[in-house]
Formats: sequence, structure tokens, C-alpha cells
Amino acid sequence: MKMKGILAAALFFCAAPVWAATCEVTVEGNDAMQFNVKEITVDKSCKQFTVHLKHVGKLGKNVMGHNWVLVKTADLKDAATEGMAAGAAQDYVKAGDTRVIAHTKVIGAGESDSVTFDVAKLTAGTDYTFFCSFPGHWGVMKGTLKF
Repeated sequence: MKMKGILAAALFFCAAPVWAATCEVTVEGNDAMQFNVKEITVDKSCKQFTVHLKHVGKLGKNVMGHNWVLVKTADLKDAATEGMAAGAAQDYVKAGDTRVIAHTKVIGAGESDSVTFDVAKLTAGTDYTFFCSFPGHWGVMKGTLKF
């Protein structure tokens, strides 16, 4: 009987990591202006969340660059258009834009970048959108982030 209790406890502790929240995601961008992920869910138990962006296409960042930018959905249009105006030197993100919660740099074929942000910046019940701010991409290359 004692052995069953020990086995049950061992099984519980070995399985615990399976129940742990995943506080990161990998998002791939391709030459067809698509992310492979349309929705990201951030668990409320996460203190920080990391997005790993990988460019799986063959085109360079000057032609088909991608980044990952997170904003409140209500701020999407203005943040995207002002980001495009900021230009390549700013990774198409307006410097000091407080609407931008997190963003990666612009990457090209075979490159990757990551960004980690404080989950305390998110509010339950608020709609969030992630998108690519490279010129012409934000209209189709976007998804939702749920918290």
C-alpha cells in the first residue's frame, strides 16, 4: 500500500510539467505574406511571454521582410500606418510608440528574432492583434492574441 502511494506521488510530480503553462510561442512568416499562427493564447499564470519569429521564406528582408508587432486591436490601423512611415531603419515601428506592446526586428529569409514582454501589460477582456508592419503586409498578415 505504501508503494502505491509513492508511485502515485512520483507520477504526479513527473506529469506536473505537462500541466505547466507554455509562456512562449514560435511564429513563422513566409514569402506568401502569411503567419503560420492565426491565434495565440497567453496563460494568465505567465509573468512574461516570449514570441520567437522565424522567416521560413527565401526572400530577403528588403523585399519580403517580416516582423511581429503586438497592439490593442483598436490601435492597429494607426500603429501600422505610422509604423510604415517610420521606415526600415526603425523596423517599421514608430519610435517610442506607446501603443506597441512588443515587437521584433524585421527579418528576412532564414533569419529569426525573439521578443519577451511583461504579461502585466495585457488586460483581460481587451482585444489584441499581432501583425507584420512591413509595408503592405499588415492588412493580411495578422492574428489575434487572447489573454
